[in-house]
Amino acid sequence: MYLTVRIYNKPEHRMTLEGILYRMRTGIPWRDLPIEFGEWSAVFRRFNLWSKKGVLTEIFQFLSRINDPQWLFIDGSIVKAHQDGTNISAQAQQAIGKSRGGKSTKIHLAVDSGGLPVYFELSGGQAHDVSHGQSLVESSPYSEVVVADKGYDSQALRELVSRRNAKHVIPRKGNSKTGNTDIDWAMYRYRHLVENAFLKIKKYRAVATRYDKLTRNYGSVVALAFALMWLPMWID
Repeated sequence: MYLTVRIYNKPEHRMTLEGILYRMRTGIPWRDLPIEFGEWSAVFRRFNLWSKKGVLTEIFQFLSRINDPQWLFIDGSIVKAHQDGTNISAQAQQAIGKSRGGKSTKIHLAVDSGGLPVYFELSGGQAHDVSHGQSLVESSPYSEVVVADKGYDSQALRELVSRRNAKHVIPRKGNSKTGNTDIDWAMYRYRHLVENAFLKIKKYRAVATRYDKLTRNYGSVVALAFALMWLPMWID
């Protein structure tokens, strides 16, 4: 558990990480961070450095390695981008797009059989779910079954799943001539597991609303929230 050691066993970083968690929970501006966590600028600089190095994402990846990938559930969820996080040029390059709800970011997520996150991506809010279906499947651990809603209705995605010797449970849209007689509806009922994962991380205000201008910084916040979901699995 090298990653945990290199952060928590350094006294000067303990309160820094607590400050990052506090900001994630409350969604407050960095400048409003209570002085008990240290100077807000020092906390932010450390967070920004960890984000550049991919430390928080690496922690999530390390904790999620004990996943149970027999089943894989994928879905996407839109997050509204705060105006303070959108006053940048080249917004599209920072995974900020325009959808019916305004400027937003979409989290594309894959969870395992227990509903725990194994992989995620960020895009602009206008991105269609199916456009990230292939990368979600290919970047996640091998699974026997891949479950998704009608937003992932794509023959190319089904063929990808089949080539991986897995079963796909992806309903077709109402105008499909093929129909859904081949769908395992009993398995499909468990799709709520990925929706539950979104509910859990959106209790953190800095996840439910995107305040970060840079994709890597918001991605680090999301990775930290997902890492917290895994911590109970590591406690004996």
